[in-house]
Amino acid sequence: MQIKFEDKSGIRVCVVEGDIDINTSPQAKKLFDKVIKDKSAKVLINLEKVEYIDSSGLATLVEILKNIKGYGGRLKLASLSNKVKSLFEITKLEKLFDISDSQDEASKSF
Repeated sequence: MQIKFEDKSGIRVCVVEGDIDINTSPQAKKLFDKVIKDKSAKVLINLEKVEYIDSSGLATLVEILKNIKGYGGRLKLASLSNKVKSLFEITKLEKLFDISDSQDEASKSF
């Protein structure tokens, strides 16, 4: 798994590539600790290149959301594959996260 970070018009865009699972969740958490430490007000996670997320990956995303909301920031998820989107629906996490169909749509909705 790789995560590329970039700032676009005041939004911290995080593009994730690869699976988010028991093996990669600690790495993801560590990488997002900097975003949280910087208290980025607007964070967008693009999951277009993520094919699989397990329960530890979901827990990591929930923890990231909680930490960002804790300092008043906002988090949006974008470009989920059908498989990943289905997982969010099954676990009812689509009600917790702000999910957009595309990165552009998510960026405009901040």
